[in-house]
Formats: sequence, structure tokens, C-alpha cells
Amino acid sequence: MSEKKTYYISTPIYYPSAKLHIGHAYCTVAADAEARFRRLDGYDVMFLTGTDEHGQKIERTAIAAGKTPKEYVDVIVEGIHELWAQLNISHDRFIRTTDDYHKKSIQVIFKQLYDRGDIYKENYEGWYCTPCESFWTDHQLVDGNCPDCGRPVELTKEESYFFRLSKYQKRLEEHYEKHPTFISPPSRLNEMLNNFIRPGLEDLCVSRTSFKWGIPVPFDEKHVVYVWVDALSNYITALGYGSDDDSDFKKYWPVQVHLVGKEIVRFHTIIWPAILMALDLPLPEMVFGHGWLLLEGGKMSKSKGNVVDPALLAERYGTDAFRYFLLREVAFGSDGIFSNEALISRINADLANDLGNLVSRTLTMGENYFGGNIGRVPISDDFGRQLKEAAEAAQTGYRPAMEKLQFQDALAGVFKLVSRANKYIDETMPWKLAKSKDEADRTRLQEILYNLCEAIRIAGILLQPAIPEAAAKMLSFLGLPDEDRAWESAFTFGETKGFATRKGEILFPRIDLEKELVELEAFKAKREAAEKGPQETGVVTLPEITIEDFAKIQLRVAKVVNCSAVEKSDKLLRLELDLDGESRTIATSVREWYKPEDLIDRNIILVSNLKKATFRGVESHGMLLACENGKNDVKIIFADDCRPGAPVN
Repeated sequence: MSEKKTYYISTPIYYPSAKLHIGHAYCTVAADAEARFRRLDGYDVMFLTGTDEHGQKIERTAIAAGKTPKEYVDVIVEGIHELWAQLNISHDRFIRTTDDYHKKSIQVIFKQLYDRGDIYKENYEGWYCTPCESFWTDHQLVDGNCPDCGRPVELTKEESYFFRLSKYQKRLEEHYEKHPTFISPPSRLNEMLNNFIRPGLEDLCVSRTSFKWGIPVPFDEKHVVYVWVDALSNYITALGYGSDDDSDFKKYWPVQVHLVGKEIVRFHTIIWPAILMALDLPLPEMVFGHGWLLLEGGKMSKSKGNVVDPALLAERYGTDAFRYFLLREVAFGSDGIFSNEALISRINADLANDLGNLVSRTLTMGENYFGGNIGRVPISDDFGRQLKEAAEAAQTGYRPAMEKLQFQDALAGVFKLVSRANKYIDETMPWKLAKSKDEADRTRLQEILYNLCEAIRIAGILLQPAIPEAAAKMLSFLGLPDEDRAWESAFTFGETKGFATRKGEILFPRIDLEKELVELEAFKAKREAAEKGPQETGVVTLPEITIEDFAKIQLRVAKVVNCSAVEKSDKLLRLELDLDGESRTIATSVREWYKPEDLIDRNIILVSNLKKATFRGVESHGMLLACENGKNDVKIIFADDCRPGAPVN
């Protein structure tokens, strides 16, 4: 038996300055889906993720929190482990840059680079951005601030060791030319060449003396190794490079793909390959810079506090539903807009309506008409042949799409098969055949259900990398032996001997969009309150606030000058408001209790400094106050005796 071909894939190692957000989950779920696909496809996979735990930012944050840096990161890292378990991440190795083996190997690497003449000591004077951990020259600053994040920089002057990055400029350009997929997608290549390589590379500061939270330089311990050597080298230290046992390094290196966010492509395609060149090591086969998930206000970041909590969404909607959205919604190399409405709509359309409906209808008919025992019957008509063709199209397109990290395309192909199977039910109308006592109709009915089970079987196998738990349930509902669940069997149609189906739970319940958008905010508040400690029963007790906190909320009287129902919504009303000459529009979910004419010319109390949000296409700027008077009984708080615009204190 021949040895399996290896496949090594990595995410960046994440900076544990705060809880991770949906952008980190996006990259890690994608890497997990690719790793699962490669394992199914017969590869010996190494999937690496981890945490980058050193640096001045961590040191300062820990001191502010009254902890040592290690105590601080330990808490964050524990949360990251919990998040990856919740999202069903199947990493083979998790590296922490505080691990002893990593620290020892980094000292070996630093000494190797120094002994080869690629690291030298000199005084550094320039600008430093602590949040980004980046050095900048005068001409690189934008309006005096960091060109990456826009925040202020500090003037730094200290003795440092430098890596001769400029030495490798020509070799890097030559490598890009000879290996056109090294930087992917192609748009990232032009960015690297035009913005960084061609303007000229400068040597890189790779040690610091202004803080101590790092790995000491082995021959000069007043210096600590800086992030470029410490963090980037994790991809080889995790495999044992620089240690007594480098068997995994020899087995898995070079990496097939580094998955990274587009904002750190330059570190992985300029600095990292230059370090590897200096060490005489093979370069990665590909660095893939994925796009960002954006909010309407722009990029989310931990430092801005405008992040989306992936743990909350996975808890609310289920791990598989959340994973599916991340992989299906946006082409992996492009930016995309995240919204709760888009997430819920995708779950409803694809998972509840299409996939869930197909599985439920098929299993119900199988049990009702044949007691779950469905034998193989050859295809006898064009409808069946068209379904088989849809299966073959999904099969043909799936592997090349996954190999190219085109998760959206791979899943779209599977769901074309799912949609075609639902259409097949409508075309063949098995419920009519079930009423017939004719033996030919009985055979025809079994043929239809067999073909539907085959479609579900193929979809279930192909969906394993994206939605592993739901896919496993789909296959178990069909009562298949192991050979008919095997990966290669996903690329056949009509060879399964038969099915012993059973009805199971609903895979993906449909979500009431309008109701959920409202309830989600309450769920977030309750969850955040619960994270702060145990709560008493009854009304959820939120954390105490100060008078200064309360003063941040601006309440004003607003007159309703117009009111109408929001299209395609049975819960939302659109209110046009007057605040003493200032016009506002809000969307509010009170249609169940109030008609538009009930509110016109009434004065309400408005939270007027709430950030804008969009509901069903209505930009809503504010929120009215109402009382939950009991179950299914909401009363708006009116202020008809007060003038529009008046403050409420």
C-alpha cells in the first residue's frame, strides 16, 4: 500500500489581546473545511492553528489588567480553545508562542540567521504602532499616523538587531514570477509588487529592548526576539524544526497553503519567504489572502470594539448553520458584508427550505410508503436521468472547487443537486402513485424514493467538510453501511443496494426573520449578562451602570408624522418622526399591537443617539420605548403632553 500524500494547511496564529471575532472564525472554519476535505480525499493532513502571545501590546494590556502577561493570555487562550471546540474545528496541532519547545527553536533560528550574516545589530530610530506591532518610516505614515490602522504612532529609539530583508528583494520577485500562484488570489500579487517590493525593501527590526515580554535573544539577553521571527516561524517550529526531533518537519514541510487575512499577506509573502531563503529552506506552495467580513460601518476589529461574536451565533443558530454561512455567503478571496439578516436568510433559504425540506419529505414518504425499506430500481424516465445529471454535475465540480479553496462554488454545486431533487418530487408526485394499487406504480414509487435517497446520500457525503454534524445525521437517517458512506461512493449514482431509512429530528428549523432580529438583541444582552456571573431567576439582572453610563443615553420626545407598514414584513412599522425640526425614521416591531393610524400625531419617547441599523431595507435611527406588559402584550410609552424634541431625563 502506497504512503499517503501529505497536505499541510495553517491559519495565522491569532493575537490573544481580546476574544476572537467572526473574522478569525471565518479563516479557521475555511481551513477546517479544507482539512476535512483533504482527509476524506485520502491525504495525510497536518492542520495547524495557534496563538501569537508575545509583544508590547500584550505586556501593556496585562499590566493594565493587574496580571502578568502569561496569566492574561492563558485566560484568552482557554476561550479560544473553547471556541474552536464549539465550531467543530479539527486542528491537528495548536501552537502557543509561549510553549517551551517553540521558544527553544526560535533561539536556534535567530542564531542561525545571525551566524549566516543575515542578522546584524544597529541603533533604530523611527515610528512604532503598538496595536499593529509595526515600524514605519516618516514617508510611510499617513497624516502622521499608522498607515494600517490610522492610530497614533510612537517615536522609538533603541538598539536593535536587523534582518537583511533588502538582500532578498530580487529573489522574491523572481520567485513570484516563477510561481504565479504563490500569492493568491492574483490581485494580492499586484498589491505586493506595487506597494512594497518595487518601492524598495528596507532591512527589518527583529529585536526589541523596550519591553521584556518575549523570547530572549540567545547571545544578547537584553534583547527579545521580535514578532517577525517569533510568530512567523511557528509554521516550522510546530513541526519540530530546530529541535531534536524534526521528523514532522521533514514529513510535512513545505506547507501547501497558509490561509491568512488580506491585511497580513505582506508579512507572509515578503518577510516570511525571505527568512526561509536565509535559512535555505523550501518556500510555502501558496499564501492565500482571504477577504474581510465587513459590517456596514467597515472592517471589524477587536480594538474598535465593533466585532461580531462567533460563539453567540453558533450557540443561537447551531454550529453547522454558522459554518455553512461563512463558507457559502461570500467568495473566499473577496470581501463581503455581514448582517444578522443575511445569516438568517441564508439558513432559511438553503438549509431549512431546500436541504431540510428535501430530507424531511423523503424520509417521511419512505416510512409511510415502504416502512423505510427502499430497494434499488433502475432509472426509467427523463426526470430520473435529469436528477442523475445534476448529481454528476455536483460530483464533477466539487473536487476542483475545493482544491482551489472555492468553497462557495463547491457548496453551490451541491445545493443545485438539492434543488433539483426537490423539483423531482414536484415533477413525479409520489403521493399520487402511493394511492394506486397497480404494481407498476408501486415499482415506480420505489424508483422515485430510491433516486431521492441517492441524491441525499451524495449531498450528505459532499457536505461533510462544511456541516459535519448535519451531514453525519443525514447519512445515518438513510441507514447506510460504511461502504455506501465512503468518500469515493459520493462520485457514483445508482450503485447503492438499498436504504433502510428512518425519520429523525428536523435538521435546520426555519427561523422567523422579523421576530428573530428583535429577539437576537435581547439574547445578546442576556448572554453578556450571564458571562459576568450567575443571575437570579426571573428578570435578567444586567450589570450595574454608573450615572455617567446612563448619561450617555439620550432620550427625546418625538412626534410621529407618518407611519406605514414595511413591505414584506408582518411585524415592522416605519415611523417618520419630528424632533422639533429634525427628521428621523425608525423601524419598530410593534405592528402586531398597533396599526399605522394608531400612531400618527402621537408623541413617543425615542432613544435618539442609538447607532443606525437597517431592517428590511429601512434605515432606522433610534428606538422607541415600550413596556412589556405581559406575555404578548406590548404598550408604547406615549408623551402626548410634551413638545417634540424635548429631552427626557
